[in-house]
Amino acid sequence: MAGYNLNDLLRLMANLRDPEHGCPWDREQTLASIVPHTLDEVYEVIDTIEREDHAHLCDELGDLLFQVVFYAQISAEAGRFDFARIVDGLVTKLLRRHPHVFPDGSLASFGSGSPLTEAEIKANWERIKAEERAAKEVSGELDDLPASVLDDISAALPALLRAHKLQKRAATVGFDWRQLEPVFTNLESEISELREAVASGDRAAIVDELGDLLFSCVNLSRHLQQDAEQSLRQANHKFETRFRRVEQLAADAGIAMAEADEAELDRLWQRAKAELTASTGR
Repeated sequence: MAGYNLNDLLRLMANLRDPEHGCPWDREQTLASIVPHTLDEVYEVIDTIEREDHAHLCDELGDLLFQVVFYAQISAEAGRFDFARIVDGLVTKLLRRHPHVFPDGSLASFGSGSPLTEAEIKANWERIKAEERAAKEVSGELDDLPASVLDDISAALPALLRAHKLQKRAATVGFDWRQLEPVFTNLESEISELREAVASGDRAAIVDELGDLLFSCVNLSRHLQQDAEQSLRQANHKFETRFRRVEQLAADAGIAMAEADEAELDRLWQRAKAELTASTGR
């Protein structure tokens, strides 16, 4: 028996939004109201991948796809665009951005191009992105501000990811350190400035310097060719695992954590850390 296909999903979405027979909850949703649900679905996909929960990944990807279909249906009802236009725009953009794979910008030209080096592919990518930003400026899609290589980096991105993108984009015009050592030096400088701000008690200065320090940490992760968000997620997971072990150790010893002193808590933490490092290597 053949399964459902994309057309069935689009039909289902239209039915859910039907003014007479549709679902009351789905009918009352707007583009803005489903944004939080979209974020939830994105992070659930990420979580299943990080946990290597392949059995549930297909289901979570389906939930994420449903969000796109939902946005498309609401937009189609408003006469703006539909799902077909999303697909057409996406394919057109990807064909344009991959001339090393589709030489004449068509699907039919696949495989007929000359192999390019990784550096040539990267240079092409940056050139094409610059052309797209210029086209958006001409069409008035960008804010009425002087043209910048930072145009089209969304302000709604998570802060760590946006910091990475800002730094990476600035680096395309040479605004970057060429060596790793100055990045460490800058990081140490930001720590010193934060210490001074804390000593002064100036709350505004503390917030400002703390932000600079976090921004510098992202810069260091970029130079180390690491993803700051991923690194922090891994650190979160490690802390959670160790802390849960601390809770267990405290309970086994009859220790009320809220009443334990700093030395006792540190002893439990070091024990949990040693146990987990021995068993997992982390």
